Formats: sequence, C-alpha cells, structure tokens
Amino acid sequence: MKGPNLKLLPALLIIIMALGAIGCGTQVPSGHRGVFYSKFGDGTEMGKIYPEGFSWHLPWNNIFVYKIQLQENKETMNVLSSDGATIGMEFSVLYRPLMSKLDSLQIGIGPNYYAVSLAPAMRGITRSVAGRFTPEEIYSTKREELATEMITGLQDAMADKFIEIENLVIRDVQIPQKISEAINFKLTAEQESQKMKFTIEKEKLEAERKRIEAQGIADFQKIVSAGITNSLLKWKGIEATLKIAESPNTKVVIVGNDAGSLPIILGGDEK
Repeated sequence: MKGPNLKLLPALLIIIMALGAIGCGTQVPSGHRGVFYSKFGDGTEMGKIYPEGFSWHLPWNNIFVYKIQLQENKETMNVLSSDGATIGMEFSVLYRPLMSKLDSLQIGIGPNYYAVSLAPAMRGITRSVAGRFTPEEIYSTKREELATEMITGLQDAMADKFIEIENLVIRDVQIPQKISEAINFKLTAEQESQKMKFTIEKEKLEAERKRIEAQGIADFQKIVSAGITNSLLKWKGIEATLKIAESPNTKVVIVGNDAGSLPIILGGDEK
C-alpha cells in the first residue's frame, strides 16, 4: 500500500489556510454597513461603523451587517374609525436605520429592529390616528391628512430608536359596503349640487347682462328722444319737401296745412 502523496500536502495546506482566512472575516455588501462585536472583549465596538468590503477579525468575533438603503415594508390591518366602523387599510412605510448610530441601534434593539420596534409602533399609531377620522374622511376627503399624521407620529416615536422614517403611503382603504354606498351617494349629490349652483350662477350672469343691455337701449332712446323737437321735425320736413320739389318726377305738393303738420306730397308716376 502506497503512502500519502506528499506533493498534495502544499495544496491542501493552502486550501485549509484560505478557508480559515475566510472564516476570520466578514463581507459587508454594497449599501450596507457593519458593527463589530468582540466576544471576549468589550462587546459592541462603539464609535466605529465598518464600511463596505471585507473586514478581518478573529473567528470568534463577529460583524453585524445592516442595510442602510431605503427599505419598504407593506402592512395590512384593520382599524376603527371615530364612529366605530371597521376599516381595512393597506399602506407602505419607507425607512432606513441611521448610519451614524448603527452601534447604538445594535445595543438597543438589534438587526431585527423592524419587527421588534418599528412595526408595533406603526400599528399602534395607525389605530390611534385613524380613530379620530370618520370612514368618509379615511376613504376620500382626508386620506392625505391621515397619512401625514401617521408619518409625524411614527417619526417622533422612532427618533430615539435611531430609525429614520422617509415616508408612509396609504395604498388602499376598504370600508363596509353600506358606508361606501352612502359616501358615493353623498359625493354624487354634492356634484349635482355644484352643477346646479353653476347653472344658477350662469343664468344670473346672463340675466344681468340682458338687464344692462336693456338699460343701455332705454338710455339711448331717452337721449335720442330728448334731442327730437317739433322744430327739428318741421325743419327736416321742409328739407325733404324741397328735395322732392326739385326732382324731375311729377308730383303735387300741398302746403298750408295746420301748424303742427308737414306738407302733403302727392306723387305721380315717373315719365
């Protein structure tokens, strides 16, 4: 029986050393940061956040890796409105840990900070805020205001937990069918009312336009009537009589009627 091949020993040693070296370090991926923990030393290393890349350490120590990129989690839950109706809500929260405080987050909460701290606080704040709104407000008229109050409350709650709340978006609201029908009926009635108000206002403006137009015509007639006198009419009649008398057509002009009348003109056929 042949003994072990001594030529393979260097290769085996290299493989063992490489595996040992890999076990003595932690790879921090892109978009992540690390917090060092010494098992037999002082525990979590404070004041230093490890960057992306491979970091060496003894095999019994560890580096806890945190994702610092913006993250999204969806939540679906039921809340009670101000009048006690059950409202289903679906929303997304956008968040990230504070990079400069990852060491404090590691000591206070740990890598599972969303489930341990953020999610319970978010559910409690959502129920509290939604309880101040009616189903109609949650469903349509004040959804943005509701989301703003939820964001503000969550930011305040997470300020000392070293978690940054970027945004909160309400994706869907489910309300009981009867309430939904009542809201839709009310919205339709309000739209019809606004349409009627617009029509009435339009008719009022048209009536006002016609009144102004009629007043202008009346004023014009009044001014014209004031300028037409008997003397003017007589003078215009004399001018017309002279023009007719000078024309080559056959006619008879009777002058000498009463003082208030114009001459009488009897025309003949043109020859």
